[in-house]
Amino acid sequence: MNLPRILVFVLVMTLVVGGGHYYLYARLVRDTELPQGWARLATTVLVGMPVLTVLGMTLARGPRALASPVAWAAFVWMGLAFFLLLGVAAGDVVRVGLRAAALASPGLRDPERRLFFARLLGGFAAFGGVGLAAGGMRSALGETAVQRVKVSLRGLSRSGYRIVQISDVHVGPTIGRDFIAALVARINALSPDAVVITGDLVDGSVAELAAHVAPLRDLAARDGVFFVTGNHEYYSGADAWLAHLSTLGVRALRNERVSLGGEHGFDLAGIDDASAHQFGAGHGADLTAALAGRDTKRAVVLLAHQPRAALEAAKHGVSLVLSGHTHGGQMFPWNHVVKLQQPFIAGLYRHLDTQVYVSCGTGYWGPPMRVGAPAEITEIELVAA
Repeated sequence: MNLPRILVFVLVMTLVVGGGHYYLYARLVRDTELPQGWARLATTVLVGMPVLTVLGMTLARGPRALASPVAWAAFVWMGLAFFLLLGVAAGDVVRVGLRAAALASPGLRDPERRLFFARLLGGFAAFGGVGLAAGGMRSALGETAVQRVKVSLRGLSRSGYRIVQISDVHVGPTIGRDFIAALVARINALSPDAVVITGDLVDGSVAELAAHVAPLRDLAARDGVFFVTGNHEYYSGADAWLAHLSTLGVRALRNERVSLGGEHGFDLAGIDDASAHQFGAGHGADLTAALAGRDTKRAVVLLAHQPRAALEAAKHGVSLVLSGHTHGGQMFPWNHVVKLQQPFIAGLYRHLDTQVYVSCGTGYWGPPMRVGAPAEITEIELVAA
């Protein structure tokens, strides 16, 4: 990322984060008329944490020894502040109703009653926000569930082939070697025929994170481990990561395909991330190249980081698309926001004659929290139609 981009990023983050924290101050400190000591403490937190948040976002891809402690504090606060904002916004909806009622009932305009309701709504926002943040951390940092899915494919002559998919792990300042080692052990216990990683494996350089992804070398699958790039690989140095992953026995599918399962099997294809063309020559999704010359009687499973790739894949007769990218929204209500950019959010879909499975992701990005979108290791069993 060049200097102008960094400066723009910092400016936008400062405005957004600063505005959000002023809103929290107005509703939780000013309007509630907290006692002086509590007000001073709350004001200090709401002034200091935005600075820490911007600093954490800026340093997230820096030296891990420095980035990790700052990122933990910044990202935990970011998640908590988000839920506090949701609570405050919900309180403002109630506040509008109370103001409408006050027009009809002059007694509701009494300053003491207004203060009572301000404190009641502020307490609701504070306790609700803390509760959601705590539950979200428990979900994100707990044991990752195995999501089992059966998918029936035309063109497949034998059932029972099992693919284990992981996606959006985001190894970086708050996810490291221990997480990957535990993940590898869980995957190997499933004895998969193939393992696929559908992008956004890392958030940082090879130099900083090589030791943390090293356990991937121990992944065991009969037909191998396959990878396609996500947008975050391109933020982290895609060429270096592609070279490094190959030393760990992970094969990148870059607009190409392989045959799996013998004559009764299927083709596994993979394409670069949809954003890859922005990062120089030699990068960019090319589905036509990936499928060129294939036997159209065989089923084909496509690995594509972003689910919207399925719209084009359906035009090429792809049987199944495996994607990630969305995190299932990660923290409600972001799942509704994601719909503005991606047609498929989480789970199994059908578009024309193509099926699409979108993983909620195996790690997390930013706040170490998941609400309404639990992390998953996906075991996909292919069944002959």
